Amino acid sequence: MNLDGTLFETLGIEVLEGTKEKVVLSMPVTPTVHQPMGYLHGGASVALAESAASVGGFLNVDSEKYNVFGIEINANHIKSKRDGTIYAYATPRHVGRTTMVWEIEIKDENDQLICLSRCTVGVVAK
Repeated sequence: MNLDGTLFETLGIEVLEGTKEKVVLSMPVTPTVHQPMGYLHGGASVALAESAASVGGFLNVDSEKYNVFGIEINANHIKSKRDGTIYAYATPRHVGRTTMVWEIEIKDENDQLICLSRCTVGVVAK
C-alpha cells in the first residue's frame, strides 16, 4: 500500500497500527484541517474514519484479487478541537465476503471522544 501523494500525505495521516482486527491512525489538527472558524472540520474527521476502515478492509482481503471501497459512512461529531492530534481506532463489526462494517472512534491525545463513526466497506473483485 503506497500512501505517497494520497490524502494520507495531504492530511498528515499516519498508520500507527494495522492488523485484521484493529487499525490505529493519527492526524495532526492544524489549520490545514480546520473549518473557517478555526476548529477541526467534520469532513476531516470523516476522511480519517474512512481511511481507517479502508486500511482495515485492505488488510482483510487478498489485495491481488480484491479492491475495497467505502460504500457508506456516518459520523457523530461529539467534541470540537483546535489543535493537537486525533487518533482513529477502527475495529471490524462484520467481515463478510462482499461487505465489511467498521466502527471507528476518534479520540484526542487526552483520550477525549471527538467523533464516533461507522463505515461500510465493499469488497470488489479486480
